[in-house]
Amino acid sequence: MTDKLSAIEEHYYRHDLYDDIINRLKNLNVDLNQVNRSDIAGVDEFHVRGAAISRELAQLANIKNSKVLDVGCGLGGPCRMLADEFNCTTTGIDLSEEFINAASKLSDLVGLSDSTQFIYGNANDLPFEDKTFDVVWTQHVQMNVDDKKKFYSEIARVLKNDGFFIYYDIFRKGKEKVKYPMPWAHESKISFLEPSSTMQSILEKLGMKKEHSNDQTQNGIVFFEKLISKLVAQGPPKLGLNVLMGENTIEKITNLLNGLKENKLTLQSGIYRK
Repeated sequence: MTDKLSAIEEHYYRHDLYDDIINRLKNLNVDLNQVNRSDIAGVDEFHVRGAAISRELAQLANIKNSKVLDVGCGLGGPCRMLADEFNCTTTGIDLSEEFINAASKLSDLVGLSDSTQFIYGNANDLPFEDKTFDVVWTQHVQMNVDDKKKFYSEIARVLKNDGFFIYYDIFRKGKEKVKYPMPWAHESKISFLEPSSTMQSILEKLGMKKEHSNDQTQNGIVFFEKLISKLVAQGPPKLGLNVLMGENTIEKITNLLNGLKENKLTLQSGIYRK
């Protein structure tokens, strides 16, 4: 693994993450023999608006009964949601070995290990045959990817003909620098922000056709303003994204909020068909 990839993995590393989540569930008096997806929803979707946006995208694309790859799956929340609510067979891949270990154990915990699997690996070197998946899905991942062409080429390669690529991501808007730390990077050395037009150009050259896109920036602003107000008033929740972002959670999300409000960043979702 290159120094750059090691630095990215280190950014996301949390020691004994699964055990920490289990201890927090105990403190919430959750019966560990009857854990539901809703019990871990506060921590298992590491992106703006969490499970709500994942469900919206799945409904929009109508991906029931699909074979899905989640590139940059984190703790596997979207994989479990797609398996549980949309009868999908899901595979998640992530550069964080700690996330993958936790994702597998969390699926076991909520009884979804038969329809979800998780692989430790690099998004730019996907360990799958060509045309394997009906849907490839990614949320808040490409900001950590330097080689965008390779990233999207691998996604297109493993996607079946007529399959869907679904994305929900943060893009650069304008040329002004953003303030770090951000949720995905403590400094600019591991952050590779590009405008959405870069992605669009690459996908079009790969033969992908845009079916839908939506500016999610204002939804993100509203979400973060409410979240910060709640954190300031009540402190960090016992089981929330603060588990993944650490003590400077408020600083990270404030920097992201300001980037969105100041038109330095934009939040966008969309669907392409191969």
